[in-house]
Amino acid sequence: MGAKITIDSASLFNKGLELIEAHFLFGVAPEKIEIVIQRESVIHSMVEYDDNSVIAQLGVSDMRIPIQYALTYPERFPSPAAEPDFPAIGALTFFKPDTDTFDCLNICREAIGKGGLFPAAVNSANEEANRLFREGRIGFLDLPVRIRRAFGVTPDKTEFTLEDIYETDRAARAAVLAGL
Repeated sequence: MGAKITIDSASLFNKGLELIEAHFLFGVAPEKIEIVIQRESVIHSMVEYDDNSVIAQLGVSDMRIPIQYALTYPERFPSPAAEPDFPAIGALTFFKPDTDTFDCLNICREAIGKGGLFPAAVNSANEEANRLFREGRIGFLDLPVRIRRAFGVTPDKTEFTLEDIYETDRAARAAVLAGL
């Protein structure tokens, strides 16, 4: 993982992005999506069916696998990634996310609820806040505080143009930078 993704993972913003993606890509209501933490990083997604059975996608944590599949879909080819070694993994553990401590997941849920430009705005704000943290200009706990500022500068529109998206991006980033 790169530096930005590591911070997104630690702050749970990556889980928020996955929530936004699942909501928009698959048309699933956010309240029907359960976020769980699986620290071994072996299970990458799970789908629960009406009969309560669950199908999971498991594998090593190597982005070459999903990238290769995206490029070669619907075919499957041998991967340069290692095979999973389940006996070495031993056990899989699951935790509920601590949203009281890590507010970024809540921010993404709120952005979905507001709709329109809000998901894009919090993404832009996160990119800027994450950069500031990596540069040592803000602390880790400042991330959600600064990302939340995007809500105050985002126009509440259900119909918007590409220029509206660009302007929202600029405004969200500026809000994060305010007061430095």
